[in-house]
Amino acid sequence: MSDGILSKAATMEIPISSNGDTSSLPEDDGLEQDLQQVMVSGPNLNETSIVSGGYGGTAEGIIPTGTIKAPPFPGSLVHPHSPRGPSVPPSAPAARRMAHPAASPAGPGLHTPPPGPPPSGEEVVRGIAVEKFDIVKKWGINTYKCTKQLLSERFGRGSRTVDLELETQIELLRETKRKYESVLQLARALTAHLYSLVQTQHALGDAFADLSQKSPELQEEFGYNAETQKLLCKNGETLLGAVNFFVSSINTLVNKTMEDTLMTVKQYETARLEYDAYRTDLEELSMGPRDAGAVSRLDAAQSQFQSHKDKYEKLRADVAIKLKFLEENKIKVMHKQLLLFHNAISAYFAGNQQQLEQTLKQFNIKLKTPGAEKPSWLEEQ
Repeated sequence: MSDGILSKAATMEIPISSNGDTSSLPEDDGLEQDLQQVMVSGPNLNETSIVSGGYGGTAEGIIPTGTIKAPPFPGSLVHPHSPRGPSVPPSAPAARRMAHPAASPAGPGLHTPPPGPPPSGEEVVRGIAVEKFDIVKKWGINTYKCTKQLLSERFGRGSRTVDLELETQIELLRETKRKYESVLQLARALTAHLYSLVQTQHALGDAFADLSQKSPELQEEFGYNAETQKLLCKNGETLLGAVNFFVSSINTLVNKTMEDTLMTVKQYETARLEYDAYRTDLEELSMGPRDAGAVSRLDAAQSQFQSHKDKYEKLRADVAIKLKFLEENKIKVMHKQLLLFHNAISAYFAGNQQQLEQTLKQFNIKLKTPGAEKPSWLEEQ
């Protein structure tokens, strides 16, 4: 009995009651973003395919609608005064099949019927229009059901499927991403300040060196101050290389690795919404009368529900795997980067030049020579 309770707790439908409590509801901008996400995936009508299955068929025989021209072979008809425009020929495979029809299996006493006339261009255009209408119709029905489900969830009149463990991990990932973005912003600010400091030390060292040449009575004092600033400038460039490597690694982790996982999470949330929408539709049909038309609609709703259920479960498994790999990768990357950052900062402020250079060698960081990445105009000739 305990196993059954645990299995139901993993993925459950949580009803949302309309008791007037709006403290747990998100803000209105969240609802607007969700509605935009539902409406954004419209059908692409630039290209259609004439297939036996209509919507969702294979890509064979795709006819771009912007390249409809007059038929190049004498088998089709052109109506110059037709309001539908010039006729459109069928595709090359279809033309070969019409020119050489396959012999039907004729038994004794049976005659092969003569081949019928090839379809005109108007029929092909009509087929494209019908297919486009079918695509728009299916997209409209799906969008309507998802929008209805989303609004019913937000206003406390429906139920949604919730995987408690997975939802907790997703929310933790979003919170972690926000914190890492803050660390990345601060690290970039530190890089900018270090760069300004190094440039100032470099200019100050040049000024001291120049004054040591022009002030004989203070030549020694200006000289060792110039050497000190040059040494600090060199150590600053080394530290700047380490911090730049730290920033680059954090940026890759946040804006590529985490973002890729969150894209899969968005697909999972869309699939969850579609699954609940078709589940609600199936439940409403199941509670209705059972006449002949209702039975056929119920069978179609059951088929659509099963399709969206399979898609939802697949994406849920994908999200769980990506979250696991992301956590392992994050620990590995941050362990290395935090050790680098600590050793480099400690060595720089301790004035230990050897330890600072050894830190860069330990993590295989190569400093870029100023101007080395951009060749001179003579080398480009």
